[in-house]
Amino acid sequence: MRILICGDVDARTGRESVAKWVPELKKKFALDFVIVNADNAAGGFGITADIANEFFAIGVDILTGGNHIFDQNGICAFLETESRLLRPHNLAATTPGRGVSESRTAKGQKVVVIHLVGQRFMPMIGNDPFESCSQILSKYTLGANVDAIVVDFHAEFTSEKYALGHFLDGRVSAVVGTHTHIPTADEHILEHGTAFQADLGMCGDYDSVIGAKKADIVEKFTKVYSKVKIQSATGESTFCALMVDTDDKTGLATAVKAFKLGGCIGQTSI
Repeated sequence: MRILICGDVDARTGRESVAKWVPELKKKFALDFVIVNADNAAGGFGITADIANEFFAIGVDILTGGNHIFDQNGICAFLETESRLLRPHNLAATTPGRGVSESRTAKGQKVVVIHLVGQRFMPMIGNDPFESCSQILSKYTLGANVDAIVVDFHAEFTSEKYALGHFLDGRVSAVVGTHTHIPTADEHILEHGTAFQADLGMCGDYDSVIGAKKADIVEKFTKVYSKVKIQSATGESTFCALMVDTDDKTGLATAVKAFKLGGCIGQTSI
């Protein structure tokens, strides 16, 4: 199976890059499944139902969120009815929505996506992601009752992300980090066959401060009483994603390829 996992989409410029590159990559690489982190898709803060449906219309299978998932009005009701949009699983059980999805590819292969939030320096308070994920995995076994399992870990610390990657190594197809908006150059396959990247990066304008207009954030850092309203950058977006190939028998990763396409940061070829 071939899975594409796209980093945090930031505002309109990020959405436009996903709309440009996902269909092209699906055609060129015969992708079986596409996951997009959309935590900042609506003006840098959360996602709306309309924006989610735009992603689904271009062939995105699952959307994940993060600490901004509840920022937009009306999203709680949408989360209750739309199983393809996930909020972090390791929140209180009474939280609207769900953090785990089960889907089928066009070939009938079963894909499970697990969305978790970290516990270190995160504004959203979650339960232990390690224990939460272990409880989920008690129901799934790669190569037996599921063909692929992908974990989106929305966390600040690379150490926490690496720890979860090694904790899940051999039990899931891929563990990818989101949230920091900076693509790490560490995509690889762990010892027991799980694909890993500490952070996928951002689908957004990198002539910015992690997606926000640079002047706004500089003012926040340099003026004690700044009242500036932070706005999303509007320049050309860089599309950041990781492509993972999995073995059809074991569900473990066999190859990884990171993409950085368009915009102002270092480019990869397709």
